[in-house]
Amino acid sequence: MPESPFASRRGLLFGAAAVSAGVFATGCTSNEPSKKDESAAKDQPAADDKPGKPVTIGFAGPQADHGWLNAINDNAKKRAEKYSDVTLEITEGSNDTAQQIGQIETLINKKVDVLVILPADGKALTQVGLKAMRAGIPVVNLDRVFNTPQAYRCWIGGDNYGMGLNAGHYIGEKLKDKQGAKVVELAGLDNLELTKQRTQGFDDALKNYPNISKVARQAAEFTVESGQAKMAQLLQAQSRIDALWNHDDDQGVGALRAIEQAGRDEFLMVGGAGALAAFEAIKADNGVLKATVLYPPTMAASAIDLARALGQGKGVGGLAEFEIPSLVTCYSAVVDKDNVDQYMSTGFQ
Repeated sequence: MPESPFASRRGLLFGAAAVSAGVFATGCTSNEPSKKDESAAKDQPAADDKPGKPVTIGFAGPQADHGWLNAINDNAKKRAEKYSDVTLEITEGSNDTAQQIGQIETLINKKVDVLVILPADGKALTQVGLKAMRAGIPVVNLDRVFNTPQAYRCWIGGDNYGMGLNAGHYIGEKLKDKQGAKVVELAGLDNLELTKQRTQGFDDALKNYPNISKVARQAAEFTVESGQAKMAQLLQAQSRIDALWNHDDDQGVGALRAIEQAGRDEFLMVGGAGALAAFEAIKADNGVLKATVLYPPTMAASAIDLARALGQGKGVGGLAEFEIPSLVTCYSAVVDKDNVDQYMSTGFQ
């Protein structure tokens, strides 16, 4: 799963509403995009789609061993295909640090115009980001952040703190009139900073609702199997709960299995990321899953837009500055039955 930059960046939010018809029309979403905007994001290139200077973009990401990571790759490829002036050089992807560094160095040696890098480990790959920048190749650092801003021209990624904050506020509003409400949390990997940020945001939101107590928390591993096992433990330990926040829709598949096996339906569940299966369950509205908080993989499409703009020496449509921003944090919108149709086309499998 993704690891976004340090918590101080969480205040920098650039949603689609902020940049209007700009290059982020498909990537960083506002909470309520219009259906017209959503259709445009799916079917059309972003702003300034007239062919310009040819740009070769090198794209290097980790191994797509998770639904979200696979969606990152798909979004990048499909976005590049929409531009006749973009050539995409994409690596095979690897979770092995040395192998990914080698793949990026190959792209540097090919003298691509711009690099988009989602590092398997931001700290470990910082030096190769610096190497690219020193070679005159601007780097768009996607989600998992390098250790220094000198290693990238622009960072774009998700808001992990915002995920937790928005999940907590959604649950809080649903339970604000229920005295003694109990919530539980199914987190991701506790050794990841992103998990800590999501939990902190959730806890901070719940402070606004004194009637709600978080009574239990389990950390899973972003897999179906771990989600099922850890959810079963939560249910066994708690005879009654009113809400569950699950950090990840992939592990949520397992969590829902455990819930069904236990025959429990007295609570509402909020997921995280934006999987198609979650959207479909929310739309059907016949189970405990009522909402999911986005960590949009469409940020990879926006990274291609940014890379193209950098390669062509352009700024961002909808903003006054001549240059693209140095940091772009995607908004973690809450998707429920009221707006799920607007987001359905962005759901990943």
